[in-house]
Amino acid sequence: MIKTKICEILNIEYPIIQGGMAWVADAELAASVSNAGGLGIIAAGNAPADWVEQEIVRAKELTDKPFGVNIMLLSPYVDDVVDVVIKHKVKVITTGAGNPGKYVERFKSVGAKVIPVVSAVALAKRMESVGVDALIAEGMESGGHVGDLTTMALVPQVVDAVSIPVIAAGGIADGRGLVAALALGAQGVQMGTRFVASVECTISEAYKEMIVKAKDRDTVVTGRTTGHPVRILKNKLAREFLKLEASGATKEELEKFGEGRLRIAAREGDVKNGSVMAGQIAGLINDIKPVERIIKDMVEEAKSIVEKLSALMEA
Repeated sequence: MIKTKICEILNIEYPIIQGGMAWVADAELAASVSNAGGLGIIAAGNAPADWVEQEIVRAKELTDKPFGVNIMLLSPYVDDVVDVVIKHKVKVITTGAGNPGKYVERFKSVGAKVIPVVSAVALAKRMESVGVDALIAEGMESGGHVGDLTTMALVPQVVDAVSIPVIAAGGIADGRGLVAALALGAQGVQMGTRFVASVECTISEAYKEMIVKAKDRDTVVTGRTTGHPVRILKNKLAREFLKLEASGATKEELEKFGEGRLRIAAREGDVKNGSVMAGQIAGLINDIKPVERIIKDMVEEAKSIVEKLSALMEA
């Protein structure tokens, strides 16, 4: 067994958390991850509170294990979503795109653990100061919105800067990544892209297949000039977006051009004109398999690596 402090805090079997991916992470995926021993996450994204509530209710029907909700703090519905997760006493709240400080006391009043996603040391320190329970340090290898630091550089610096547990994210898809994260001082890992390519993920098969076919250099970062860079797989949309960006388009023009593109890729299967968010680790993913198998394979590989390393140290 690979047990860490984060397993105790979240009451999970393995220190593996599923990323909160808008238009992807619904009740079915979250419950599957939780049932397999990890922590599943429902992504609120920009969805209205009634959709989030529907998914929470559905997840409770599918699992009796802890699961969480990821709240995007820039959502126009954020206050209503906060009310819903408190109403249903969701066990874990992960947050992105802002400071959850003003909500922490309310979350903790119902026993929830609060875990923000951070991409820099200064932000990590700020989050610790508002009383969160742990941090997800996410490197720029990840899919979707990214920061400037790599996981290898970011995680140990965050670990050294705070006294609460740190979860590593970005560029992790197997047991090697799990062991590496633990070696950097993390207490667990968060994975997104690997769980997208799972049987239980309800998005379009075309999106999953694009991840499986991806090679090591098939992702690109768009939107750098807007201040909100996003990593996606190369396609027609990526080429057009980068061309528009290079032409000097305004932030407003770029945001309008990208509006709704993740939904049409994930839910409508248009992987040419849609935004296929995926991490650099996509090049390592060669199959679509059940969530339980993903987690078991990962844990078994990690154990094998630890055993080999132990033998090497004793030699």
